[in-house]
Amino acid sequence: MATDSWAQAVDEQEAAAESVSLNLRNTKDKAAQSLLNKLIRNNLVNTTNQVEVLQKDPNSPLYSVKSFEELRLPQNLIAQSQSGTGKTAAFVLAMLSHVDPNNKYPQCLCVSPTYELALQTGKVIEQMGKYYPEVKLVYAIRGNKLQRGMKLQEQIVIGTPGTMLDWCSKFRFIDPKKIKVFVLDEADVMIATQGHQDQSIRIQRMLPKNCQMLLFSATFEESVWNFAQRIVPDPNIIKLKREEETLDTIKQYYVLCNSKEEKFQALSNIYGAITIAQAMIFCHTRKTAGWLAGELSREGHQVALLSGEMQVEQRAAVIERFRDGKEKVLVTTNVCARGIDVEQVSVVINFDLPVDKDGNPDNETYLHRIGRTGRFGKRGLAINMVDSKMSMNILHRIQDHFNKKIEKLDTDDLDEIEKIAS
Repeated sequence: MATDSWAQAVDEQEAAAESVSLNLRNTKDKAAQSLLNKLIRNNLVNTTNQVEVLQKDPNSPLYSVKSFEELRLPQNLIAQSQSGTGKTAAFVLAMLSHVDPNNKYPQCLCVSPTYELALQTGKVIEQMGKYYPEVKLVYAIRGNKLQRGMKLQEQIVIGTPGTMLDWCSKFRFIDPKKIKVFVLDEADVMIATQGHQDQSIRIQRMLPKNCQMLLFSATFEESVWNFAQRIVPDPNIIKLKREEETLDTIKQYYVLCNSKEEKFQALSNIYGAITIAQAMIFCHTRKTAGWLAGELSREGHQVALLSGEMQVEQRAAVIERFRDGKEKVLVTTNVCARGIDVEQVSVVINFDLPVDKDGNPDNETYLHRIGRTGRFGKRGLAINMVDSKMSMNILHRIQDHFNKKIEKLDTDDLDEIEKIAS
């Protein structure tokens, strides 16, 4: 008994330590995910999603816009869209078009939530501005120390909120009253850090009233919207319509199992019956993902494993190999649920159904997971593994939430499996 109590206490301590570690990681997760998307995307996503313009004035140039390519960004703007749809290109063009190269002082500020994201955006500015060599760029980031009393001569400044605020107020390297365009990128990442919100608002308050304010975000939750309204006065708003529409192109099934071993056997049966170009398999924990990747490898599958403890650059390299077809199966935890677009993905498998910290169905994560298939106008296939009464209840609640029927699939019946692929 004493041994059992001691073991239980150790388990509880380990769980508590894991919880603390998870909370610390969560503050960086959004920034890491956003950087990951930038690192792996060399091209724009050819999405069929329509944008929704929240602009009541029919005389506005934004009234009939249907894509970021059509934007001329003439006014204050709040814009939401997934990574890879041209947000960065849109605001870089806005900055370059407003700069007067004859004036040797900062005219455009772009704030990013992290050092790494600022560098990535800076690369886009440098690339798009290479035929405009008289326009110069400087990074307001940690480690870039300037001499006190100097005035910047570069027309575009990109950096993190804290350093940018110091350069505008404490050191006065920048005269904020001369700024024509203020861009706040990755707003959903920004709000994860309270200090970044406050610093961004303080910078915005220093700028002239005629300064153009542009705020961009991959998501548009209420917290992002509240922050955006504090930053951008009288905005035009453009955002993607709800992604639930993508469920119309995805066939959803569930498989009843009693253990993870039975789940693996069902998975093997599916692979034996239908041709799968590439598949993404989602697990709840790193331990399960590691076990499953090992089992699939022993079956002869080319498997890539992706989990949260990997460095962002390592994750990007794994996904790039998967995108290039060097591995056919990607086993991952939720780190890969959002925004990763691989055209060849034909099947998404929820080895574990997504739940939140309280054990309730995580509908948003489910949507993002299965949304990795059925993209680019193609039909997709999503298969959910159910191994208990609890997970069956989760599945029913997900089904009710989206009002989309999830059909039962018997993986012991090869003819039935073959039908779902037709």
